Amino acid sequence: MKLQARVARAIAVLVLLLGATVVWNVSSNPIEAAAAEPLRSVVPVPVSVQAVSGAAHTLSATTKIYTTAAAHSVGDYLAGVLRPSTGYPFPVEDTTGTPTDGIALLLGGAPSTVGEQGYQLSVTTATITIRANTAAGLFAGVQTLRQLLPGRVDSPSPQTGPWTVPGANITDHPRFTHRGAMLDVARHFHPVGTVKRYIDQLALYKVNYLHLHLTDDQGWRIVIDSWPKLATHGGSTQVGGGPGGYYTKAQYQEIIAHAASRHITVIPEVDLPGHTNAALASYAELNCNGVAPGLRTDIAVGYSSLCVGKDVTYKFVEDVIREIAALTPGPYFHIGGDEASATTDQDYQTFMNKVLPLVAKYGKKPMGWHEFIKTTTDTSAVPQYWGTTTSNAVVQAAAARGAKVLMSPANKAYLDMKYNSSTPLGLSWAGYIEVQDAYNWNPGTHLGGVPESAVRGVEAPLWTETIVTPAHIDFMAFPRLAVIAELGWSPWSTHNWDAFKVRLGAQAPRWSALGINFYRSAQVPWDNGGTTTSSSTTTTTTTSGVPSGNWAPWTSYPTEQTVTYNGVTYRCRQPHTSQPGWEPPNAPALWQAV
Repeated sequence: MKLQARVARAIAVLVLLLGATVVWNVSSNPIEAAAAEPLRSVVPVPVSVQAVSGAAHTLSATTKIYTTAAAHSVGDYLAGVLRPSTGYPFPVEDTTGTPTDGIALLLGGAPSTVGEQGYQLSVTTATITIRANTAAGLFAGVQTLRQLLPGRVDSPSPQTGPWTVPGANITDHPRFTHRGAMLDVARHFHPVGTVKRYIDQLALYKVNYLHLHLTDDQGWRIVIDSWPKLATHGGSTQVGGGPGGYYTKAQYQEIIAHAASRHITVIPEVDLPGHTNAALASYAELNCNGVAPGLRTDIAVGYSSLCVGKDVTYKFVEDVIREIAALTPGPYFHIGGDEASATTDQDYQTFMNKVLPLVAKYGKKPMGWHEFIKTTTDTSAVPQYWGTTTSNAVVQAAAARGAKVLMSPANKAYLDMKYNSSTPLGLSWAGYIEVQDAYNWNPGTHLGGVPESAVRGVEAPLWTETIVTPAHIDFMAFPRLAVIAELGWSPWSTHNWDAFKVRLGAQAPRWSALGINFYRSAQVPWDNGGTTTSSSTTTTTTTSGVPSGNWAPWTSYPTEQTVTYNGVTYRCRQPHTSQPGWEPPNAPALWQAV
């Protein structure tokens, strides 16, 4: 029955892909059609895929991984993925030739069209060969190879084979050079292990930038030696209270190194001049009145500002940029610049006039939320568009001057927006974003007056007012992270929701093997090991109707409902279905003490 289901699903996907630019040469033999099915399940969908009948390759205990010496680390990475589940040794050996067996990861020989980030992958009965012009391209090819194997190959524990890759020729390269994700570690602090886990998840979908939102009103998350209280005091709490936390410089470098090993560039953000209460609370002299405010644990915005007229402000900013830039090999430094309601327009301009040259002084290019671009004509500065409309005169003018725009429209790309009214996590100020909503927009035409040639790429931000644990990150990021990754990588000519939702559903076994707590949207036909389903299966129950009395998990709470928890009464701030770990004191975005 499972084979029949796979064959039927393969035929269904083939029908859905008619009209796309992908080429399929699949045998009419049902067995071969089933074997080739993974070719139709890759996310992001490659530029060109040609299935080759009778050329499947099965990994074995004697399979070796051969690499060009300069790409040895990519071979080590692939072996690290494959060894736990298969139990095979996968020795990694350098080569200067063209191997005739095993897996070959070779620099050179790829078509020039793949550029610096693309690859060519060929599967025959004898060998699996990935060619690219750079190690980053080989790494991207390895991610496609992972998806051509059964999802259980990503399990951390031994699994049963066979480990067969369908015969194919794939040529692939990204639509946009910048495909990013942002993790807010300021509202809720997320330790190094959590960030590294997220980096590993990003890598699977060819995301190549991680934007770390390191500072905000509720917390300062990195040590600055010249201003030590930023971390020790400013980092001592978080939204809803709690211990907060911060990264030492060594820990930040550990994140940088792990990202680099996955060919991901880290972009640090220090949000300025607003969103600075944690800094203002740490040093009284940064305030215009010389009085430090208290630490904040709420989720309000727009009330804080550095004192633009004080010289000490710019010593502070320069010290912060200097110390973080010295730790960060990537070319960009994100200066925030959003929601600066407590800073006058004139002061905002004055501030940016002084701060942007400091970014350049320490060897970085400025990036910021799109508001800041009105203060500069520097075309190397990157505005990150986060608005909810399809027109913005400031960004359009910057694009006309030659600036490249990073697209993160909040009502399409923000991973912290609820999927629907019953989503237990997240916020909804930009609207609900179901999976199809996240998919149905074109970064190259979304913003009026900003053509595709002016778009640098896309980024999916995840703000963490309500996000506390790795499971929470999983639930809000998946499946939408994979959606935004496809928009950033795949050619627009392949854009087809009916085809995409099937490929997305095929990711379910892999996510389960990786322990990813993903949202099973009813819009997606999820693959449950040979069968599909469009609805979530869970062992929990949800209580209907208006609850009363003590707070309880798996209960539907409407806005304004009151509950009691440990003797304290709380009012529900937005409708949600509760879950373990979301007791009112731990979820201030959902509950307010009365």
